[in-house]
Amino acid sequence: MQVVGISSLKGGVGKTSVTLGLASAALSAGTPTLVVDLDPHADASTGLGVALTHPQQEIGRQLKAGRRGDLEANVQPSPWASRSERDAAVLDVAVGGSYGTVYDRPDLRPRDLRRLKQLLDKTSKYDLVLIDCPPSLNGLTRQAWTASHQAVLVAEPSLFSVAGTERTMRAIDMFKNEFTTPLNSTRVVANRFRESSTEQRFRLSEMRRMFSSHLMNPVLPEQPDWQQIQGAAYAVHQWPGEAAKQTAQHFDQLLASLLGTQQKRPRTRGVPAASTTA
Repeated sequence: MQVVGISSLKGGVGKTSVTLGLASAALSAGTPTLVVDLDPHADASTGLGVALTHPQQEIGRQLKAGRRGDLEANVQPSPWASRSERDAAVLDVAVGGSYGTVYDRPDLRPRDLRRLKQLLDKTSKYDLVLIDCPPSLNGLTRQAWTASHQAVLVAEPSLFSVAGTERTMRAIDMFKNEFTTPLNSTRVVANRFRESSTEQRFRLSEMRRMFSSHLMNPVLPEQPDWQQIQGAAYAVHQWPGEAAKQTAQHFDQLLASLLGTQQKRPRTRGVPAASTTA
């Protein structure tokens, strides 16, 4: 089971959108996947079309349960899976919520940092776990790093986002020196790139110099349909149109790079008859 923590020090850079895009690619490839929504805003849960049906399902309450928790028994299946062409497609969600803020502190003890890892160590249903972290370096993000094999940092080609990503990479190095973690790789995804912007072209060149081999390919261009896709709670692989198709292919390549495999995307099945905007 490969565990990937998706992080950003700066909010508003599309971290959750990248999480959802990778989840869509995994579903399309037939990879049994769990999305852990550690962000108390629970945007990933909303985008995946799930909501709490019982308070105990919230990931924060499962973290509190610790060794007594049963993550597999308290996840929600995403309706994305029911629309998939794959037989017995698996895409589950550990639903986010405000209770998790109990652990979003900078001073968590080492035993508390291991709570998420303990929950994931008891699961055997999934080949991939994607953790959508809050836009901070507090306890929840550190719990994700303690459980993850790879960290993916999402950044826009902009001054503050690039600077924040550099600080986050330094924070990860310090964290790995201080705590035991399976984290062995840190990658950077450049998101919402606009080729027409001189500033963004400059910042992307800067990212290539600063992050070198850590910067993943391809760069994700700005996707004008994202709000509509997410507002309808659909996977990008299941959305009509050439722009969505190209974006889906980009996420296929990113996922293949993360997993070290070659992904092939099948022909999509149905598309929504109607949608709403976010």
